[in-house]
Amino acid sequence: MNPFDEFQQNITRRHFFAKGSSLLGAAALASLGTASFAQAAGIIGAEAATHAPGPHFPAQAKNVIYLHMVGGPPQMDLYDYKPAMPEWYDKDLPDSVRMGQRLTTMTSGQKRFPIAPSKFKFAQHGRNGMWVTELLPNTAKMVDDMCFIRSMHTEAINHEPAISCMQTGNQVTGRPCLGSWASYGLGSLNDNLPTFVVLVAKPTNTEQVQAISARLWSSGYLSGEHAGVSFRTAGDPILFINNPPGVPGEIRRKTLDGLKALNEINYQQVGDPETHTRIQQYELAFRMQSSVPELTDLGQEPETTFKLYGDEAKKPGTFANTVLLARRMVERGVRFVQIYHNNWDTHANVAGRLPDQCRDVDQSCWGLVQDLKSRGLFDDTLVIWGGEFGRTIYSQGGLTKENYGRDHHPRCFTMWMAGGGTKAGTIYGETDDFSYNIVRDGVHIHDFHATALHLLGFDHERFTFKYQGLDQKLTGVEPAKVIKELIA
Repeated sequence: MNPFDEFQQNITRRHFFAKGSSLLGAAALASLGTASFAQAAGIIGAEAATHAPGPHFPAQAKNVIYLHMVGGPPQMDLYDYKPAMPEWYDKDLPDSVRMGQRLTTMTSGQKRFPIAPSKFKFAQHGRNGMWVTELLPNTAKMVDDMCFIRSMHTEAINHEPAISCMQTGNQVTGRPCLGSWASYGLGSLNDNLPTFVVLVAKPTNTEQVQAISARLWSSGYLSGEHAGVSFRTAGDPILFINNPPGVPGEIRRKTLDGLKALNEINYQQVGDPETHTRIQQYELAFRMQSSVPELTDLGQEPETTFKLYGDEAKKPGTFANTVLLARRMVERGVRFVQIYHNNWDTHANVAGRLPDQCRDVDQSCWGLVQDLKSRGLFDDTLVIWGGEFGRTIYSQGGLTKENYGRDHHPRCFTMWMAGGGTKAGTIYGETDDFSYNIVRDGVHIHDFHATALHLLGFDHERFTFKYQGLDQKLTGVEPAKVIKELIA
């Protein structure tokens, strides 16, 4: 018995019925005279592997650059100004504000929850009068280009489920993330580069770096081709991107042709659509051997670029460097770029760590927006900035007027967007005097995802993928809505 016959004899019940449903569809097509049974089955396989569903209506954004601040930035120290808090210094958080809401185990045992006002100065900027911390002077200059959401909220209170929820819409890992959905729905704009790229920036301060993994950018139940391709920030951008010593390009091409032939035989015998994904990924890797080195060669950039992003952009692995690479990627047709910047988990030493974090991102975010505008890319590129949750107004651990810590807080936090059809100058949502509860226009993560998909041209209710007998959605089964006030 050959291996393929043995595999088909041992095939699982679920695989049998999933495969059978496709064959029945092919038989129906054949019965209509459109093609022979075998041809119909082949067409279905090819369509599933290579064609994107496409948007439901004209998209306002063609590309996305998503800047995720891993750990949860403290909203009251950055964008959610609370002028009444200095009068509450070292007073206990009122029970009427907390209302019995759960806490993490890191502060649930505290005897007191003393209020820690922000030690940083704030000022209003732009025509919209947005309050911004002194730590973000460059960001403050472009508030009229930005769209602020000060009323984000989530159910997740710890990092792993919260990041998973922010990226995939579910606290349980294994679902497709926003980047994978964009890849699946819209397809590629460049045959020589991945549709979805992930970069992990190294922060200047590394006091408390959170663990993140490829589960966050996996394709979940979507085809494997829609997973994020992780670019390294040191050495070769992608492992084994170059041919081994002594192996010329002609030999690599001949090897891939042989592998493709074997995989096609495998597909004809077994019918697993992931086999087509494997073929496509091998071919993309071959084409990337010439496109990736050109993409990552910042020596082509003029000095005016580094004046925008800052000299840190010349150093591989820095946030500024990854953001500049992100601009180069969308310029070349990469659909979705995800950047992770770590060490925002400020349980202690806010005074020491937050200035470092802000220096890492401030000029480069401003530079990115100016660069996109100057190149005519801003209107088509959606820029997203934010973490997985917010921080508490009360101090974790010791409290002084010069330093404090803040625990996780899912009840409210701030994010911003820019470009890509968002309504510039918007300030949406409001929290109470303690930045603890939302008092107006709350935005759940599912609402945020619905809005992002809308900007990409999708109705989140109709943008589905059949898996385990259900029409799976990024926004899940709970009600979600597009926040129209955020859209231009």
